[in-house]
Amino acid sequence: MPHGVIIVGAGPAGLMLAGELALGGADVVVYDKLPAPSGESRGLGFTSRTAEVFDQRGLLERLGDIRWGSKGHYGGVRIDFSLLEESHFGVMGLAQSVTEDMLGTWVTELGVEVRRGHELTSFTETDDEIVARFTGPAGPVTDTASYLVGCDGGNSTVRRLAGIAFPGAKATRGLYLADVVGADLRMRPIGERIPGGGMVLSVTLEPGVDRIVIHEPGIRPHHGEGELTFTEVADAWQRLTGEDIHHADATWMCALTNATGLAAQYRKGRVLLAGDAAHDHAPLGAQGVSVGLQDAVNLGFKLAAVLRGHAGDDLLDTYHGERHPIGEKLMTDVHAMSLLYLSGEEMEPLRAVMRELVQLQPVARHLAGRVSGLHIRYDVGPAGHPHLGLRLAPHHVLERPDGSRTRVAELLRSARGVLIVTGDDEPAAKTAADWADRVDTVTGTWAPPDTAAAPPPARVLVRPDGHIVWTDDPDDPDGADLREALHRWFGRPAA
Repeated sequence: MPHGVIIVGAGPAGLMLAGELALGGADVVVYDKLPAPSGESRGLGFTSRTAEVFDQRGLLERLGDIRWGSKGHYGGVRIDFSLLEESHFGVMGLAQSVTEDMLGTWVTELGVEVRRGHELTSFTETDDEIVARFTGPAGPVTDTASYLVGCDGGNSTVRRLAGIAFPGAKATRGLYLADVVGADLRMRPIGERIPGGGMVLSVTLEPGVDRIVIHEPGIRPHHGEGELTFTEVADAWQRLTGEDIHHADATWMCALTNATGLAAQYRKGRVLLAGDAAHDHAPLGAQGVSVGLQDAVNLGFKLAAVLRGHAGDDLLDTYHGERHPIGEKLMTDVHAMSLLYLSGEEMEPLRAVMRELVQLQPVARHLAGRVSGLHIRYDVGPAGHPHLGLRLAPHHVLERPDGSRTRVAELLRSARGVLIVTGDDEPAAKTAADWADRVDTVTGTWAPPDTAAAPPPARVLVRPDGHIVWTDDPDDPDGADLREALHRWFGRPAA
């Protein structure tokens, strides 16, 4: 029988989306052209908002002991997150392969099949379905689904076959990444600039293993013929730092560029894009993998609602409407960071001004919000309450009538909507009852916040991705706006 969704690409975005769809009751299968996970890790860690997304699904604890970074940067200009009223701390030094392994285990537990060693060759779209064709270990394979989602990286085959434009900036700089064993390097966690326009970064991944990044003026944006050799990497490191690491060895290395691309459409008919297939750039500041994971969480509940017949196809248009502007901001940030990070001494006056500006709390808060993802606000309806469209911070605690205490993150474990009402609010609960198969209504009292941040609204409707789509409104005593919000984001009522 046809599937609900075929996902192409078993990286973080593809696996996260598969899990979200499975939680939403959709039938999903994942195809990946590699016979096994590569074990490679372009990204090391993820942003604060991505950590919250994992927490909402009970996945953060599966990563074991993780290291939080209290200091971030914007293009090498340091930002002290500990001075802000809300924690923008991100997870540092965690190999992307570890995150992928965790997500792979999760989706397997949810019953999702991941078919490896299958490369997409073509697909045909009709009014009702997509027929996808793959080359697999045993030969050609054909599969059918209602929707096809490309999570297959910056060189996305899905995007190319769908004819989706991918405008962006061409490569002007080259970088080397390598995981080096036996070099015993000192930490340079946000990089050090070298006179003449160079930059080096080194982070200890585990005892004896260091991740290094090298930007040297003159490194070709495209490596050219042949594979990158460790001798080339070690030569460049020595030229810039004076440190000889030729005696060491690399478990993984690659040559990258600063080229960027942003898909013109995140949705074209029955084809959708997420992750690097939608937005590709050099790995600066753990932005790419984090934005891709948030793409998946935004799309998952919407696609599941359409497949289950609760919502109309137009709900999928909000995916492009909400996430494409985030991709545009990402491209702006990456270009700005690249100029600050990788340019030579000619950029030093601007860096000096930036270092002064980030000492001002509003500036630091604004840049931290861009980097961490905590300040994302979606256009979810008529402007009103200041919380509308923002995420409901998952650390807020609700004290329940039975005396128990529950964090917001725990209320979102099952990827359902949540209506939270504090005090006596029978009309709102009665309104939401028609969506009880998709939305949980919980009551209680907000515990006093442990920070100076504003308390949550008294009544709040939260989507499965954690964003607020309706809030306390004294002008809506009969719940009319609540019914509209429930209908828009969760589809037709069951009754």
